[in-house]
Amino acid sequence: MTQKRRNNGRNKHGRGHVKFVRCANCARCVPKDKAIKRFLIRNMVESAAIRDISENSVYDNVVLPKLYIKMHYCISCGIHSHIVRVRSRDGRRNRAPPQRFRFNKDGKKYGVYLDSYYCCGGLFADDIVLVAPSKQALKKILNKIHWFLRGFSN
Repeated sequence: MTQKRRNNGRNKHGRGHVKFVRCANCARCVPKDKAIKRFLIRNMVESAAIRDISENSVYDNVVLPKLYIKMHYCISCGIHSHIVRVRSRDGRRNRAPPQRFRFNKDGKKYGVYLDSYYCCGGLFADDIVLVAPSKQALKKILNKIHWFLRGFSN
């Protein structure tokens, strides 16, 4: 029988049974290895009280701790709330973590968008990092960069 993913959508490789967790959104029982897991990072104190604490504190530059909550979602809630996205057959083969964008001082993302893949550049030309799901896509990106740079050499 054909299979959609090489792990059948789970991370249960040698185990026969896995405990269930509850979805944070709809409270559905989901196997722990199948659930979508994300950390919700919040300040322990709400933003209105941070100013009061910093004004009344004896110490300067008090760093308040953050609250890390591990959230479990079922597949349907994860897709519905855009935590994960539906990917094409070729996109499902990409096992690399998603690209994290850097922000400059103005609060804008930097990086070049080429054919639905991102090419994030560092400070120097030697620090360019290319991200592509396959060799064919990487060759397409390199070819586009080559033709793009040829236009500047004239």
